[in-house]
Amino acid sequence: MIRTKKDLKHYLNLDRQVYGITKHFPPFFGGEHWKFLIALRYEEYHANQKGVYHKILKKIRYMIHRHYGVKMGWDIPINVFGPGLKINHFGLIVVNDNVRVGAFCDIHQGVNIGQQGDLADDVPTIGDNVWIGPGAKLFGRIHIADECAIGANAVVNKDFLERSTTIAGIPAKKISDKGNPWIRHLKNN
Repeated sequence: MIRTKKDLKHYLNLDRQVYGITKHFPPFFGGEHWKFLIALRYEEYHANQKGVYHKILKKIRYMIHRHYGVKMGWDIPINVFGPGLKINHFGLIVVNDNVRVGAFCDIHQGVNIGQQGDLADDVPTIGDNVWIGPGAKLFGRIHIADECAIGANAVVNKDFLERSTTIAGIPAKKISDKGNPWIRHLKNN
């Protein structure tokens, strides 16, 4: 959660690094992923502050965040994802407001992370360095461990607490101990 300007700078730097962006400001044309993340992170910052000034800026940032979200098909609320969020493609992504996702989540199009039933806290908690493949559905009060990889079109409705696991299928089950391919790549270098 972004509570200070230092936190905001940290989140934006890590978000920028996962895309390999070297400039602090997005280009005038293109760069929608980066523009969306800037709007998201600034809205998070202002939402977690007190005072009229921050309330006004939160509303402005909400409109910008919403604009890019609608443009790209992403319904990603504030204060859900940790730093280093990487969204790979335009296309529908829906995330419940109460979900919590750790740092360096790599998410693809067609993903739905939501609630099961009527209770607001029946939502997933996802660890750090998790790769979520295209079309994956995660729902219910489940926990996904750090460094896991969730396969394309997987339906995850139970806990996977073992670190560095690859899960896939309908319903999802463990298929290997390899986990997130990007983390494997970093560890080997």
